[in-house]
Amino acid sequence: MPEVELATLGGGCFWCLEAVYEQMTGIAGVESGYSGGHVEAPTYEAVCGATTGHAEVVQVRFQPDQLTYREVLEVFFGIHDPTTKDRQGNDTGPQYRSAIFTHDQSQEATARAVVVELTEERVFDDPIVTEIVGFEKFWPAGDYHRQYFQRNPAQPYCMMVVGPKVAKFRQRFAHRLV
Repeated sequence: MPEVELATLGGGCFWCLEAVYEQMTGIAGVESGYSGGHVEAPTYEAVCGATTGHAEVVQVRFQPDQLTYREVLEVFFGIHDPTTKDRQGNDTGPQYRSAIFTHDQSQEATARAVVVELTEERVFDDPIVTEIVGFEKFWPAGDYHRQYFQRNPAQPYCMMVVGPKVAKFRQRFAHRLV
């Protein structure tokens, strides 16, 4: 079995991130959940209440012989707005913050370098506010949230929010499709 590494990323609703990363080459698995909070075993309802400190995240298992951590981050920054604090579109609250939970010093260095490069290249009009912090704990979301977009493509949120992000990914990162 090939070596697998983890990336834990928060960029708004985890349904959006999961739907994108599931379609990428070099991805061994994607799981929606929560990270960065102070409550043990948070529920979706508690996280949505914005009192647990958690962000909605995806934990991405990727094969570094096929896909680098930097490439995982390039997609991450290409599919969400890293310049809005605690918000992605109409989704507001700290659970929707842009965050990278690094698993080691190499990931932290890479994440910080990518932010510097994007800033120097003026890729975004506003400053990047993505939080870069050390990973501590991942809490899986309930089964209801797993592969949500695949199972509910006609659901209004999926049609209006998730679908367009997936389409943007498919167009911009076509070379990364499974």
